[in-house]
Amino acid sequence: MAAPGGSFNFRLMDYPLAKMATSIALSLDNLPSDPLLLVLSFLDFRDLTSCSFVSRRLSELTGHNPLWKRLCQKHWLLTEVDKTHRGLSWKELFREYYADLGRYIDYYSTLKKAWDSLKNYLNQKCPRMIASLKEGVKEEELEVIEAQIGFKLPNDYRCSYRIHNGQKLVVPGLMGSMALSNHYRSEDLLDIETAAGGFQQRKGMRQCLPLTFCFHTGLSQYMALESTEGRTRSEIFYQCPDQLAQDPSAIDMFITGSDFTEWFTSYVANVVTGEYPIIRDQIFRYVHDKRCVATTGDITVSVSTSFLPELSSVHPPHFFFTYRIRIEMAKSALPENACQLDSRYWKITNANGNVEEVRGPGVVGEFPVMTPGKVHEYASCTTFSTTSEYMEGHYTFHRLKNKEEVFDVSIPRFHMVCPPFRESMVRSSSVSEVSAPYDDDNSSDTDDYEEGEMRGMNMVDPGGRCPRHI
Repeated sequence: MAAPGGSFNFRLMDYPLAKMATSIALSLDNLPSDPLLLVLSFLDFRDLTSCSFVSRRLSELTGHNPLWKRLCQKHWLLTEVDKTHRGLSWKELFREYYADLGRYIDYYSTLKKAWDSLKNYLNQKCPRMIASLKEGVKEEELEVIEAQIGFKLPNDYRCSYRIHNGQKLVVPGLMGSMALSNHYRSEDLLDIETAAGGFQQRKGMRQCLPLTFCFHTGLSQYMALESTEGRTRSEIFYQCPDQLAQDPSAIDMFITGSDFTEWFTSYVANVVTGEYPIIRDQIFRYVHDKRCVATTGDITVSVSTSFLPELSSVHPPHFFFTYRIRIEMAKSALPENACQLDSRYWKITNANGNVEEVRGPGVVGEFPVMTPGKVHEYASCTTFSTTSEYMEGHYTFHRLKNKEEVFDVSIPRFHMVCPPFRESMVRSSSVSEVSAPYDDDNSSDTDDYEEGEMRGMNMVDPGGRCPRHI
């Protein structure tokens, strides 16, 4: 009942159960182990350690092996095999890993899973790429690198390099490739020593560490180690010189990740799910929207696209995309339905709503014959000066048995959207990601642009431009 002042006057005699409780001196020592262990199983390792100092009973219970088995599996991805091999208890095993990798406990399991899934996938699809990976570095080596460049490395970046120290400088690179008739790009994941050698202190790129490198184009993705010159710490980007500015420090940025974990794990997810196809033992960074598929009769057309930052610029607005088209005739099609592609028609709409129509013979100089089960794939490209556009159209075929029988096959609408970018602070004091379209309207279908093999290619010119093919 209420007492003066609004408080409650608690009387045990009013509550029979409470009266019974007074006759029993309850303590942790009187409670059975199972419910206590159940409660402890919900705690993280920090709270579990804290509980061990509360009482002798809790000290004994918090050492229960199954509790630490769960934590070892959660944070370090350890198995019974690991435990048997090391000959330690689960708690001892946790302590050993924590002593070595404790500062990375918030990142290790995520990054280790990503590395393991990537290696397992590549071991099946592209085993020679696995051989280029380097063993992880030691903590002392990372400390030396930090002393060398004079800046702290993000913990998730450090953690990944404890697992694998990037890769050897080889072609093809781990971080994706792209090939056109006179242009080739393949990015290696740099080891920590090579990355430190490319650490930037020049104006416009201060405190930026390269993550990747392409031998053929000199292209790198960089990570900002400090929030400066309009960049956010840990942000990852492709540099893009402002070609209209006289100041060489005017460098725009195509943003590819907010931090290392997001950048690396999203890339791995695209690889292991098959979003990025493996073609000729290389990972190609094409993005396929599952809606970009159209079937007309026995023929299915699907499209995937990729943005090429090394051939693009913000100033002037020039955005370069490549697209890969797969044309497939169903295995169940009748033999008499065999046909040949004669021409293509494109309707190209940019972000301003301006429309351009393009017609031409064949595709990349070819006139593929389609028979039951046949697949024909080709790559082409387009440039435009707005931040997005979409294309759609059709192919015109004729039947082999009757050239007079002509029909169209739909090409599904597919969108090409420039990644977020940020203008140099030299150009504008207010830094923001640009999403508004430009007014200029120049886009072109370039189906005469043949896909090429990596050997014998002419590389992009020093200005970074790839010639237009209309």
